[in-house]
Amino acid sequence: MPETLKNCPRCGVTVADKDCQCPQCGLDLLLARLLAESDLPPNELSSPMTPEILVPRLGEYLIERGVLKPDELHRALEYHQKLAAEGKPRLLGQVLLDLQLVDRETLDQVVTEQILHLHAALQDTNKQLENRVHERTIDLQNALNKLSDMNRLKSNFISNISHELRTPLTHIKGYLSLLAEGSLGSLNDSQKEAFDVLIRAETRLEQLIEDLIWFSLAARGELTLNLNPTSVSDLIYTTMARSEKLAKARKISINVLVDKNLPLVIVDGEKISWVILQLLDNAIKFTPKGGTVTVSATHDDGIVTLGVTDTGIGIPANRLDEIFEPFHQLDGSDKRNASGTGLGLALAQRIIESHGSTIKVRSEVGKGTHLEFTMPRVKDNYGW
Repeated sequence: MPETLKNCPRCGVTVADKDCQCPQCGLDLLLARLLAESDLPPNELSSPMTPEILVPRLGEYLIERGVLKPDELHRALEYHQKLAAEGKPRLLGQVLLDLQLVDRETLDQVVTEQILHLHAALQDTNKQLENRVHERTIDLQNALNKLSDMNRLKSNFISNISHELRTPLTHIKGYLSLLAEGSLGSLNDSQKEAFDVLIRAETRLEQLIEDLIWFSLAARGELTLNLNPTSVSDLIYTTMARSEKLAKARKISINVLVDKNLPLVIVDGEKISWVILQLLDNAIKFTPKGGTVTVSATHDDGIVTLGVTDTGIGIPANRLDEIFEPFHQLDGSDKRNASGTGLGLALAQRIIESHGSTIKVRSEVGKGTHLEFTMPRVKDNYGW
């Protein structure tokens, strides 16, 4: 590698970057480079370059050592200022030598001691900083471990309580089936209306419990996928049938836009169907009466993109990430219009991520929201 050439800051002669002293004026180039990175004024470079430049409060230290008297330091400082005013700046040590207040050997010894003290203090400070960084790293790791433990306990709790809820729910569902079949006697009209309410509530509770179980499995990384060649069109129309009742009740139109010759995709059909249902239900819940929800499926270069678009209330740009937080709803008040546990989109995201994809969202307040995710066609992964 060629040498880097520079000019001496005192005499201007060209010197090599590796040189320690200027061959013409004898300037200590290492000190000059150090000064260039310090806050000392540029005119200091015209003074003799000695290690004294690195020593602060030299006069005070000489007094502490008993080498210099306060009145002698005062006289030296006045002379130092006078030289500076005349445009002939000198270092304090050189001034002390000129006034014969100290000898060269004593000055060099004091400067050396000060530099060693400064070096030791710097090493001590660095050591303290290293210790603090090490301590903070340990604290951070402990905090992360506690957070991990809490998340694991939360997932285990959700899983356990969900499975425990299944047992009484099974009894409720069994007796509701007996009532529906008339095995326990006939029902009058009022009882039938009440029975319909019970059926809907049981179905809703069963779905919530299943969601909790799926979420706890996904949180622990235990969500298994049953991947098979799947028709996206079939998934869409099957899921739509489950959402039509809710859409009609809210007077919302559901449109379907599916590309022709849509290829099969390799996914877990049950779980992707559940994701579509969540996206549809959310779109319907947050779209005012008379609005529209559109389900689309397109393909390009072997990738199938499924999207759900609504004409609803929209989401503020600074809160888009919040919609995927578990047990969280943007409207957390007691008077919110949309019900739910806040698990739907959080679990949907984990299911899509387990398929190697991600849910993307675009939204504008007052105009609606669009969510989409991609799926690879069968032959790209499995050659079917």
